[in-house]
Amino acid sequence: MTAPEAPSVGELIRGWRERRQLSQLQLAHRADVSTRHVSFVETGRSKPTRTMIERLATHLEVPLRERNQLLLAAGFAPIHPQRSLDAPELLAVSHALQSLLDAHLPHPALVLDRVWDIVDRNAATDVLMEGCAGHLLEPPVNAVRLALHPDGLAPRIGNLGQWRTHLIGQVRHRAQRTGDRRLHDLAAEVAAYPGDDAGTPVRSEVVIPLELTIGDTQVRFFSISAAVESALDVTVDELRVEAFYPADEMTRQLLASDRATQSVRAAKNTLPRSWASRAT
Repeated sequence: MTAPEAPSVGELIRGWRERRQLSQLQLAHRADVSTRHVSFVETGRSKPTRTMIERLATHLEVPLRERNQLLLAAGFAPIHPQRSLDAPELLAVSHALQSLLDAHLPHPALVLDRVWDIVDRNAATDVLMEGCAGHLLEPPVNAVRLALHPDGLAPRIGNLGQWRTHLIGQVRHRAQRTGDRRLHDLAAEVAAYPGDDAGTPVRSEVVIPLELTIGDTQVRFFSISAAVESALDVTVDELRVEAFYPADEMTRQLLASDRATQSVRAAKNTLPRSWASRAT
């Protein structure tokens, strides 16, 4: 049986243009090239240069991993390296991420890769993860799976329907933006977990909170995500810092209290700070 032929660079570019819901005219206008040239590239009548591929990819917001695939399809070597986070070239970024995590204490914060696998975290996340089943904490640990699995945080999430809808929507959106099959599979997996998908924020809410029971106390968080927008390395391009903040005064006071500080310091050392699941 003959293996299917790999798509050409023109077919890949057309796929990205259609994913972004752009016409050839719109892409040509953004990239400052003729519509005819875009058409010729997509149909294979014109072979794009390395510079043209990067130019079109920039205006199509193609992630660095997939830009390398475009270059390979055109017969060029990839230009965006993918290093380990502990590589010497990435030490400045690695140290900056660690500083952000530590500075965010006593609030929880995580470094996640493209598929929500946990790359690094601060000590405050120990308290959140208490009671999660061991099989969910085997590397690579996936934050979405950990949150929504019935053996994970799900039984302790007071607004599970809202949070499920929010997280699954994020995964599906990123799957659509990147075309990454792993994200489509993750979305399908967690959508099949038990739980009510209903959940609409009430009018008084300004963010969707994570309402989580810790011991006999319910805390409420919202999160802010940050990325390195100037990344030229695939690993760095796919990292996100997810920082959780108190969504109400009670949670803020609890996290700032001596009790919270002692809980973080006394958290069992069974969970490694870094699961080091690098994107491949």
